[in-house]
Amino acid sequence: MGNRPQKPPHSLHACVQNTLLGAAFLAVGLWAWAEKGVLANLSSITDLGGFDPVWLFMVVGTVMFVLGFAGCIGALRENTVLLKFFSVFLGLIFFLELTAGILALVFKDWIKDQLNFFINNNVKAYRDDIDLQNLIDFAQNYWSCCGAHGPNDWNLNMYFNCTDNNPSRERCGVPFSCCIKDPAEDVINTQCGYDVRLKAESDQLKFINTKGCVGQFEKWLQENLIVVAGVFVCVALLQIFGICLAQNLVSDVGAVRASW
Repeated sequence: MGNRPQKPPHSLHACVQNTLLGAAFLAVGLWAWAEKGVLANLSSITDLGGFDPVWLFMVVGTVMFVLGFAGCIGALRENTVLLKFFSVFLGLIFFLELTAGILALVFKDWIKDQLNFFINNNVKAYRDDIDLQNLIDFAQNYWSCCGAHGPNDWNLNMYFNCTDNNPSRERCGVPFSCCIKDPAEDVINTQCGYDVRLKAESDQLKFINTKGCVGQFEKWLQENLIVVAGVFVCVALLQIFGICLAQNLVSDVGAVRASW
């Protein structure tokens, strides 16, 4: 009888970590949906006009859990079906990432238009979901921007638009994340954007960031292109390494079984 194929301990340790991390992401996503009442009314998942950040936790958690589970159980039980599923699933993800990267390079203008559409849709839904609100505030604060192209994009939001029949106190304003931060202030002034768009554009520069987030994101991407490319290359190499390990184990299992 042939020797059983050896399973690298570090690989098993890594796949267990991935499985547990995926389960943790799923747990956080489910908890967030439970807090927002989504689990009590599943139809509300489609009610939000913008993007629900919880979807990131759910999708990433599901992918990590499925891959980790298939890889771990497949390696521990020498189950070639699970190992092949792991390889194919990981290869499919790699192919989709590669395709998305190529399409992003070829269709730059289309990607930019979709980014504009995505941001404007989320501007409209800014007050509809606290997670989305926090995500937009983070983006505007991190990239020192306001709206997709500028502060006037906030006219798309029912609370911030400048129409005469808008009763909101935030009328003709912007979220506090658009404001230029005062280093001397320890507490964030959440009302700093009130009525700011009633001022002349030259005066707005003193109080808020007037550059759009699309342009600021493009600038950040150009300045950090090497780092971003390096991260994508590292992720791709890890995926290829995982596929090779799984296929190698499948071959070893097949060779051992053939010698029985």
